[in-house]
Amino acid sequence: MLCLSPRTFCTTFVLCLPATGALADLTAAEVWDDWKSYMASAGYELSLTETRGAGEITLSDLTMRTALGEDAGDGVVDIDFGTVRFVEQGDGTVAIELTPQNEIAMEFAPEEGETVNVTVSYTQTDHSMIASGDPSALTYSYDAAAIAMSLSSLTVDGTPIGQDVAKFDITMTDVAYVTETGVDVVRSIAQTMSAAGLGYDLRFADPEGEGSVDLKGAMQGVAFAGAGALPLDTDTQDLNAMLNDGFAFGGTFSAASGNYDMSFSGPDGAGTVNSTSQGAELEVAMGPEGLTYDVLQRDVAMNVLMTEFPLPLSFSAAEIGTGIQMPLQKSPDEQGFGLVVTLRDFAVSDMIWGLVDPQGQLPRDPATLVVDLSGTAKVLFDFLDPAQATVLEQTGAMPGELNTLSLNALTLDVAGAKLTGSGDFTFDNSDLTTFDGVPRPEGALDLSLVGGNGLLDKLVNMGLVPQDQAMGARMMMGLFAVPGAGADTLNSKIEVNGEGHVLANGQRIR
Repeated sequence: MLCLSPRTFCTTFVLCLPATGALADLTAAEVWDDWKSYMASAGYELSLTETRGAGEITLSDLTMRTALGEDAGDGVVDIDFGTVRFVEQGDGTVAIELTPQNEIAMEFAPEEGETVNVTVSYTQTDHSMIASGDPSALTYSYDAAAIAMSLSSLTVDGTPIGQDVAKFDITMTDVAYVTETGVDVVRSIAQTMSAAGLGYDLRFADPEGEGSVDLKGAMQGVAFAGAGALPLDTDTQDLNAMLNDGFAFGGTFSAASGNYDMSFSGPDGAGTVNSTSQGAELEVAMGPEGLTYDVLQRDVAMNVLMTEFPLPLSFSAAEIGTGIQMPLQKSPDEQGFGLVVTLRDFAVSDMIWGLVDPQGQLPRDPATLVVDLSGTAKVLFDFLDPAQATVLEQTGAMPGELNTLSLNALTLDVAGAKLTGSGDFTFDNSDLTTFDGVPRPEGALDLSLVGGNGLLDKLVNMGLVPQDQAMGARMMMGLFAVPGAGADTLNSKIEVNGEGHVLANGQRIR
C-alpha cells in the first residue's frame, strides 16, 4: 500500500526503482531510455547534462519536476538526483549508481492562503541497484542497509519554521526492493519490498504556543507487494482521465508488529498515548472498477493518560479493522460497493469498569462489533471529474441509484447481551413517493437478541436507565419482536413487501 495516489505511486517508483535480472545483454542506453519513457508518461520534466562513454552514461545535475493540481495547492515538486551513472557490468546487467543523498523540494502556492516551501532530505546507506532483462521487460533490484527521509527546511510565506514546530524523520533498515516493469499498451509495474524495521519521529506544534503533538514509533517485519499500470500517454493532472486510459494500482502493506508513543498538549490539557500491536495489514487498490481500502490491526493494546481525567485509560482488542469498496466512474451497469467494520474482543481495564459499574453487576467479557454491508448501485457521474462535481453541486442531481443492499452480518456482543442479524433488500428507483423521496425497498431483515431483558434489568438496578425508559424499551421490543426458543431470546423479522407495506413478524405496522 505504498500507492495511495498516482503521484505518490510514481514518485515512490522513481526513488526506489528495484529488482533481479535475466541474462540478456542489456545496455546502459536501454536502461536510460526506459527511465526517460517512464518519467515522461508520469508527467515529469527532466533537466540534466548527459555524458556518454564506453559502456556507460553519466547524468549530471539531474532534476525532475512535476506540477501538482489545484487540489494539492497549485504546487510543484522538484527531485534533485545529483549525479546518476548507468554502467554496464559485462554480465548482461547494468548498475545504476545513485548519490547517497538527494533532496525533494516542494512548493505550494494556492491563489488564496500562504505559500509553503518544504525541503525533504532522502538518504541511502550502503545501497546498490542493478537493472537486467530486456528493454520491453526490465527488472530492477535494489537493496540498502538503511533509507532515511527527514524534513530539512520549512518556510511559510518566507518565514522559516524550526524543528521545535515541525519535524519528521523516517528510517527503514535492511531494505530490499524488486520491481519488474514491462511496456506494451501501458507500462506495467510489479513490486515487492521488505524491511527489517521502520521508525518514525514526528512533531507538530502551534507556532503561537497553543499546543503540540509528538509521535514516535516503529514497525518490525515490514513488507509490501503490489502491481500497477501506468498509461504511456495520459493527463497526470486528471485522475479520472488516467483511469479512463487504463491507470490502476493495488497492493498490500504489512507489518509483523508495531508500537508508538504520543504526547500532546493544548489549551484543554495534555496527555500521553502508548500503543502496541502484533500485526497489521493495509490493502489499497484503485482502477476503473473502483476503489478498495482495507485496514486491519491485531492484538492492539493502548494506554492513555490525560490531565483532565483522574485515572489511566487502558484498552485492548483482538482485531480492529475497516474495509471500504466503492465505484468511482459512471456506468450503465450496476457496480458493487461494501463496508465492513470490525472491533473484536474489545476490553477495557477494571479501573474503567469500576467507574460505571463499581458493584460488578455487568459481565465484563470483551465486547465485539461486526458490521458487514454490501450492495450494488448505478453511478451516474464520475466522482473524480471536477467538472461533473461542479454540475452536481449546482443542480443537486443524484450521483447514483441504489439497487440492492445486503446486511451480510451484524454482531453486537456486549455486557451479556448479543444482537445478530442479516437481511437483503432491493430498491425501486422509479418509486420515490412511498418512502418520501427514498427508493422503495423490498426485502426482509432478520434480527435476534439474546440477553437483552437481563441487561436492561441490570442497567435499571444500577441507576443508568430510568424505570419509565426501560418500560418504553420493553414495549418497543414487544411490538417488533417475538420470544425465541431460548431463555431471554427475542427474534424479529422486519419485511417490506412489493406494495410498500412494512411488517414485523407478519404484522403490518405501516
